[in-house]
Amino acid sequence: MEAATARSTTDRWPALVVPLGINILLPLAVYYVLRTQDVAQWKALLLSGVIPATHALGAAVVRRRVEVFDLLMAVLLVASALTSLISGSPRVLLLKDAGIPAALGLWILGSLFAARPFAFHFGRRLRGPAAQQEADRAWDDLPDFRAALRALTLLWGASQLLDASLSTLEALTLPVDLVPVIGRFQSFAILGAVAALTVRRSRAFHAGRGIPLFGIRTPATPRA
Repeated sequence: MEAATARSTTDRWPALVVPLGINILLPLAVYYVLRTQDVAQWKALLLSGVIPATHALGAAVVRRRVEVFDLLMAVLLVASALTSLISGSPRVLLLKDAGIPAALGLWILGSLFAARPFAFHFGRRLRGPAAQQEADRAWDDLPDFRAALRALTLLWGASQLLDASLSTLEALTLPVDLVPVIGRFQSFAILGAVAALTVRRSRAFHAGRGIPLFGIRTPATPRA
């Protein structure tokens, strides 16, 4: 059991590290390398932004379906590129990085008005079939379970809007060459804080109610 869990965790690393490198680290590296070659700011921003957009569209082709996030990234890149070409201002391209968390935050908060919020559907990726049935029953029967997942949904959506607001302020006021790296560290810091609060809240709920908000409950297996 432990060996299988270790293999499962190891197998997930490429799925986590590759998107991180392509969507965050590689665009940053490309931008600053181009700037050292005296490439104009708006051109460097545009070329570095093509990388994650191309990756998103390529992933959509492989999956044979287009996710909302993939489409959003491509549309924002095209719209900001056209606007930047007309205005000649690189700050328009910087605002693209604020548009993504803004749209994501509004989408997450909007799920509060749906039958089940974003946090509940996010948990589906972490639960096994048996645990999902248990979560369905808990949602129907336990008001505390529903309130906890709605509170986490509110936290996640509000954090994305905070990220978008700070990114907008930075894009409009800070030196252009500082904004990409500051924005990335800011997004990581906000995401890390939200993840820590989520884990803390999930553990407290599990300890108090005996029901996990997320994760897979593995039944005990008898030892030989």
